[in-house]
Amino acid sequence: MLVSLTLHQFALIAQHELSMAEGFNVITGETGAGKSLLLDALSLCAGERADSAMIRHGAAHADIYAQFDVANNALVAEWFSEHDRALDEPDVLIRRQLSQTGRSKAWLNGTPVSLAELKSLGTLLVNIHSQHAQQALLKPQFVVQWLDAMAQTTTLATQTASSYQHYQQLKRRADEIASREALRHDRIQLLQSQLADIEPLLAVDYTDIEAEHEELSNIEALMMEASHGLHLLDNDTDEPDVMTLLGQAIKLCDNQLGVSQTFEQASEQLHLAQQQITEVIGLLSDYAEQQLPDPERLQTLDSLISLGHRLSRKHALPAIDLIEEANHWQAQLEQLENEPSSDAMAAQIEQAWQQYLLLATKLQKAREKAAPHISKQLVQQLQPLALPNARCEFVFTKKPDPSQYNAQGCHDIDLLFSANVGMPMQPLHKIASGGELSRMALVMQVLQATNADNDAAKPMLVFDEVDVGISGGTAQVVGELLRKLGQTQQLLAITHQAQVAAQAHQHILVQKHHDEQTESELVILTDSAQVDELARMSGGVTITEVTRDHARSLLTDVK
Repeated sequence: MLVSLTLHQFALIAQHELSMAEGFNVITGETGAGKSLLLDALSLCAGERADSAMIRHGAAHADIYAQFDVANNALVAEWFSEHDRALDEPDVLIRRQLSQTGRSKAWLNGTPVSLAELKSLGTLLVNIHSQHAQQALLKPQFVVQWLDAMAQTTTLATQTASSYQHYQQLKRRADEIASREALRHDRIQLLQSQLADIEPLLAVDYTDIEAEHEELSNIEALMMEASHGLHLLDNDTDEPDVMTLLGQAIKLCDNQLGVSQTFEQASEQLHLAQQQITEVIGLLSDYAEQQLPDPERLQTLDSLISLGHRLSRKHALPAIDLIEEANHWQAQLEQLENEPSSDAMAAQIEQAWQQYLLLATKLQKAREKAAPHISKQLVQQLQPLALPNARCEFVFTKKPDPSQYNAQGCHDIDLLFSANVGMPMQPLHKIASGGELSRMALVMQVLQATNADNDAAKPMLVFDEVDVGISGGTAQVVGELLRKLGQTQQLLAITHQAQVAAQAHQHILVQKHHDEQTESELVILTDSAQVDELARMSGGVTITEVTRDHARSLLTDVK
């Protein structure tokens, strides 16, 4: 429940802290006094978007503080746990700050909080019913959603809607696949052709093939060069060679081994060089004396190199890059080949459709089972509100064509209403007057609020302009209804009717003062002050003893 609401430089309020009662709180005041300011402030603390126009003229920023008692509120405790936040106290303090730049900040128990988080928490703390709720009654979707809330079929309705959306997604995907089926087939053929063309290159290392082809193409010249190198290193002629000269150098150094360490080191290095040159002689000898390569091998290499050049020109890519590109072609081909055809998806679509029908049928049966009891509750609450002959009934009409089925199910659902004896019931939006709609909206909101889990902590209910379209004895009944609801749940309501205000557990007056700068003031009324306000609401500007007596009688009638 809301414990207190503190406003600083907010709209017409400079500074005020307001304590809230547990039961039914009512707000009254002259038109334009600023009664909706409290509702705006609560909306901001529940995560609604801010407007810099809400900042009091001349102030740099506005601050709103809302303190809620959440002791034994399992839903709020669960929210804190899910968002990795500590809840060490039985109170929750929300602060919202608005700045002239249009930016706003929010804190939860002194720690910054995002608007998305604040909004999800706000739904557990405050439930605001707009004064335009009666217009919502004219929308068939509202009636269906309200019926599901009352019948406790909201979860099943959500599952049905999700199932229908899944079915629609599969249908759209099948249509898209069918529309590009021919293009897909052509693309698969092209990729297969390209990969078949380049397949010989994929089986080899093209860099090694180029190197081998270059060598074999010049093998005879390379063999001659090897023979010439071999002759320079070691030969049987009178021409000097490396090995002969190296032997002479080794002998020279060996003769001086005992004289100088330098000659000893030189000798060691020369012996190593002699060993390495001996190995080189062996390599060159083998190379020079080898057999000429198989002509077929050279022909194979020629074919691969020619293929590489041809494909390189065809695709305007170097052969090495072309092989890398083939990997992308292969990935595209696998994706296209694995993509289901429109025919293959038909089974998935049919399965999704049958799943939707199963859920929609289950949902419809649950709605039809609960509807008579819910319409009976509506009638019982409407009749005391100057509608003694009110009748209500939910009518379910199956859509004639399955193509008309939607996320809400296979049936159209209408709430039929009649306020007069002998008059047939018709859809609410066709026959109800403004006053009847407002009473219907109020009753539906109250029933939905009281239909919640009795063991769960309930959010504070806020009604904006609760008395639209009612007066006199009807207002008295509405007030009694709200007071009764306030015995189990905290309420805050704006009203213009003295009969409603008199039933409140706490009466808050909003009044304007026109000094140097207009300012709204919040006053909790008791005793004679409350009598005067009720008299004003009943009798107008001039308050007389007659109107005061009437106001006292309203308070006396409170049970």
